[in-house]
Amino acid sequence: MKTVNLTPRFWVAASLVILTLVVGLIGPFVVRTDPDSVIGGLYDKPAGTLRMLLGTDNEGQSVLANLVYGTRTSLLVGLVAGLIASAIGLTLGLIAGYQGGWLDDVISGLTNVALAIPSIVLVILLGIALNDRSSLSLALIIGVTSWPWMARAVRAQSTSIRSREHIDVARLSGASWISILTRDVLPYLLSYVVMAFVLQVSGAILAEAALSLLGLGPSGTTSLGVMLYWALQWGSIRTGAWWAFLPPTVMLTLIAFSLLLLQSSLDEVFNPRLRRGKLAKKAKGGVAEVPAAAPTPIGATGIIETPVPVTAGGN
Repeated sequence: MKTVNLTPRFWVAASLVILTLVVGLIGPFVVRTDPDSVIGGLYDKPAGTLRMLLGTDNEGQSVLANLVYGTRTSLLVGLVAGLIASAIGLTLGLIAGYQGGWLDDVISGLTNVALAIPSIVLVILLGIALNDRSSLSLALIIGVTSWPWMARAVRAQSTSIRSREHIDVARLSGASWISILTRDVLPYLLSYVVMAFVLQVSGAILAEAALSLLGLGPSGTTSLGVMLYWALQWGSIRTGAWWAFLPPTVMLTLIAFSLLLLQSSLDEVFNPRLRRGKLAKKAKGGVAEVPAAAPTPIGATGIIETPVPVTAGGN
């Protein structure tokens, strides 16, 4: 842990993520305005009061109130969908990679078929077929269609881990395969799982926004994508009502950017090659020594990386 260096990029990403969480979780208690209540006319300009700080939308509702409630809905959809997709992908990938044989062939074939079908097409078809389009239902649809790439990556990594000596020792000691997966295989994949989960959440939030722009967003509630849909439908860009479409656009961009930046900074934390490369640049000449005994970490690219000596200067 002494070599772990939380870079400024990590702290910037963490600050942005906390900011979005504050807007979505604490914002509704600060604004205290019902997003469905009419407080003005069509696209009233921003004013001095808190509820009119960003003006009104096409229905005369507070844009600020819809923004904080919409951020909370989008974050909820992303979190639930990310958990579902990560759980399915991690479970199938671990089982396929460790067990091998016909079970690996079946799961790998299912994964390849799922990867061959564009997920956005499945999400649109399921969204149309679903009678109840609540935010949780939409999160379920996005989650069950976003697991294949994670399952393939986890399967590749667990396949390489199952041939290690400590796995053979666990088998000889009589440990069950569930115990081996959870205690001996999964710890080697935790770094990748954390980074993949961050990407799953970001992708789910953007997928919800895309569905909402097509008119398939959650019904009975507001989200950032729903705000953009109605802003476009009522010509806010044409009429110059920037306060109707710019705030949700900025918030979506901020959420996606902060999560991607967080994933990138976590790669620097978990990836020893990146850490030691930075330490080597700080060293004054010579070769940066690599500590010998540590479990082989996993980078964000899905490749198990073997520690190698790093020469100062990148040579």
